[in-house]
Amino acid sequence: MSKISAHLPSSLAPFSFISQIARQIRIVPLLILLGSTIPAWFLTEAIAPQVVRAYTARVDLAIDRLPEENYETVLRRAEAAARAAAQRSFDQDILVTDVSIIISVQNYGAIAPVLALDVSRPQWRSRPDAQNWATYFKTARSLLFFDNSSTAASSVPTKK
Repeated sequence: MSKISAHLPSSLAPFSFISQIARQIRIVPLLILLGSTIPAWFLTEAIAPQVVRAYTARVDLAIDRLPEENYETVLRRAEAAARAAAQRSFDQDILVTDVSIIISVQNYGAIAPVLALDVSRPQWRSRPDAQNWATYFKTARSLLFFDNSSTAASSVPTKK
């Protein structure tokens, strides 16, 4: 015959101080984890600071052709305007790393881009010359009717 015996809860003596120690053991790593995050953040910022957010300044300018002005003179005025706009863009904002400028000319109602200036701050610092960094649009002369200025003036509709 076999004897049936049951485990009595009293055989496992509950110790209240053990449960308190277990609770303390769980809290200590949590405090260490929370307490070490802020110094770790300061350390990572000191070693590798965040990247500066730089950007490109974009400027679109339109100039009008003056009476009796030829294409070369308009182009020189466009270069001067591009140079001034690039210098102003770099001077106004220290975060600007690149400048992109498009100069358009209006002549008898026709408007077309004549040059685009794309330059970075180090390039501009080494050589602040619009002619060096500009891209000229070859078709602008014909689009603005500079090839045949007499026909352009006669093709402008007049009000009656």
